[in-house]
Amino acid sequence: MYANNLRDLDQNGFDAALASPGIVLIDWWAPWCGPCRAFAPVFERAAAKNPDVTFAKVNTEDQPALAAEFEIRSIPTLMVIRDGVMLYNRPGMLPAAALDQLITSARSVDMVAVKKHLARQEAPAG
Repeated sequence: MYANNLRDLDQNGFDAALASPGIVLIDWWAPWCGPCRAFAPVFERAAAKNPDVTFAKVNTEDQPALAAEFEIRSIPTLMVIRDGVMLYNRPGMLPAAALDQLITSARSVDMVAVKKHLARQEAPAG
């Protein structure tokens, strides 16, 4: 049984999840992947401890087009998106303490400064 803030994502719900305000953690996984199965309880416990964060799982076997779109080459891969901006995208499972620290770090990011920086990078030169 998933926590209320933990959901499976498919192509239809993915864009809405990314566009939602706040923090979204995405676990890219597959049923045959041993490290994915080992990471699942860590991810689920983190979801239960952080009800203000959206935790999402994308089964790469069921969603190959989505996995291809995001160039998922290794699983598990964990992504952290806050307010529509990707802050973290790395393959490999994390121990519980490292996942907790990643969530704490995502909460502490000054998103106003990040968005200003991104806007300067996207502005035409001249």
